[in-house]
Amino acid sequence: MLTKFSVSNFKGFNQGFVFDFSDTNGYEFNKSCVKNGIVNNALIYGHNGVGKSNLGFAIFDIIGHLTDKKTIDLEYAVYLNALNPADYATFRFEFLIEGHKIVYEYRKKTHKEILSEYFEINGKILAVIDRNISNEATFYFEGAESLRNTVENVELSILKYVKNNSVLEPTAENLAFLAFFKFVETMLFFRSVHGNMYLGLEADKIDLAEDIIKKGNVKDFEQFLNKAGIECNLTVEREFDKDILAFNFEGKVYPFFKVASHGTKTLILFYFWLQRIRENGTVSFLFVDEFDAFYHHELSELIIEELKKTGVQFILTTHNTSNISNDLLRPDCYFLMYKQFIRSLAKSTSKELREAHNIEKMYKAGSFNA
Repeated sequence: MLTKFSVSNFKGFNQGFVFDFSDTNGYEFNKSCVKNGIVNNALIYGHNGVGKSNLGFAIFDIIGHLTDKKTIDLEYAVYLNALNPADYATFRFEFLIEGHKIVYEYRKKTHKEILSEYFEINGKILAVIDRNISNEATFYFEGAESLRNTVENVELSILKYVKNNSVLEPTAENLAFLAFFKFVETMLFFRSVHGNMYLGLEADKIDLAEDIIKKGNVKDFEQFLNKAGIECNLTVEREFDKDILAFNFEGKVYPFFKVASHGTKTLILFYFWLQRIRENGTVSFLFVDEFDAFYHHELSELIIEELKKTGVQFILTTHNTSNISNDLLRPDCYFLMYKQFIRSLAKSTSKELREAHNIEKMYKAGSFNA
């Protein structure tokens, strides 16, 4: 799990912006929303322009140099903050993975150019490089003793270098190191506001309907749509030597994408990813930007409940205040985001919040102050 994240001099984040998932309260309801004292399910609220989307891009910057998964260079073209005098951005991640506390900090000049890296497990430094001083890295992994430590390629992470060029001993630290890589490689960011835009997890061209058909999930998708209030009967038809998804209206068949509303099309996109999220170990961490931009508030609740069932750690950004309810999550899982900081509802008031409180009404009344 991601336990804490901080960033500075990246896009709209000038000075240190910290998102602490471990700053939780001991509420006795909706306990599954917090695991091991770490927020597992988070909803983020904030005015337009405070950086909710950029927070996702900041967290997912890590996949650009540690993995070969999908990234979008255009989203990182404007990289550094215009008001910060430094010529690099700083990122710091803290994880709890298989019981191990992992810290990874790095600095970049651009999305591709790595200036420095620091990596530790359970307080023990395992890798470090600072190219302001030298291109020589220092490694403390068992099994990497004979590895050449000069890494001149500024686009090559020293962690990826170790992973791909060493036969590491199966020590607890090395196994945690590999588990860390698996976590990063299975992170997923997506949104549907501007089409099917995603980061991480996969790199192949996506055909949403074809994927659902191949996985044998047409009936399950039909049930999902019916639960979402879209009464329908789905079928698979053959068209131009290809199986297509279609609606069957009492014998009259219409191709799915020719008659589906925009909101229904966003649901097939969500379901496409939900298939993977449901598969144990396929997705480690999920960030969905403006997840309910086209949804009725009851549908938003359904989406949250479906994600909660998967057990995957997730962050959703939204403007829909009807989701602020102790029936869905709890006050330490709802976050108010500002340009300089982010804070949970639980930490935004001196009042003791209880399960019976209508926290949406309190939010609208201004009970949670910056």
